[in-house]
Amino acid sequence: MSGEDSLEQALAGGAPQRVGWFRFYFADERWEWSEQVQILHGYEPGTVTPTTDLVLSHKHPDDRQQVAATLDEMRRTHRTFSTRHRIIDARGESHDVVVIGDRLNDDEGRLVGTHGFYVDVTPSESATKAMMSAALAEITENRAVIEQVKGMLMLIYRVDADAAFELLRWRSQETNVKLRVLAERLLQDYGDLVYEETLPPRASFDHLLLTAHLRVERGGDTVKQ
Repeated sequence: MSGEDSLEQALAGGAPQRVGWFRFYFADERWEWSEQVQILHGYEPGTVTPTTDLVLSHKHPDDRQQVAATLDEMRRTHRTFSTRHRIIDARGESHDVVVIGDRLNDDEGRLVGTHGFYVDVTPSESATKAMMSAALAEITENRAVIEQVKGMLMLIYRVDADAAFELLRWRSQETNVKLRVLAERLLQDYGDLVYEETLPPRASFDHLLLTAHLRVERGGDTVKQ
């Protein structure tokens, strides 16, 4: 194993526990949750079948109307979306989450729904922060680009440094693209956005984040220009 691969493995660590995926199919309003999202909502994996009513029932009362409106817009426009809100899990505990979704196409390219992920951005325990800090300390040549992208994610999604890094790390593992290469791709993608004084719509950033791996050459993990 090369020195770079060793750093990548040390940085990536185990499977992220604060991020999980979801799918929503327009035709029959069918939801799918990963094990992490089921656990986030307070359920043992495999013990719950998510529905729209269940999804909304877990939203904090003060945020439920906002999320319902986002869901209605998603059904109507089929556009990329992102939202930050609170959920109440089955044990009555509150979690701050960021939810980001993009268009879901079937194997023939037809739009069938939306898919994306939940990020639990509830302030983490000090031990988790210490582990994250230790992992970041292992970065050498990879540090600059990863730190830059992490800062961008913090600004775009209004999350702390740990959650931003966890999000980037999860996308790396889900897409099987090295963390540094994925960060380089995102840094270039974000830099190529055209705007003047006002930042582009957050949907533009959502789409780039969810599709960055498609713009990476897998053979040598090089970034497409």
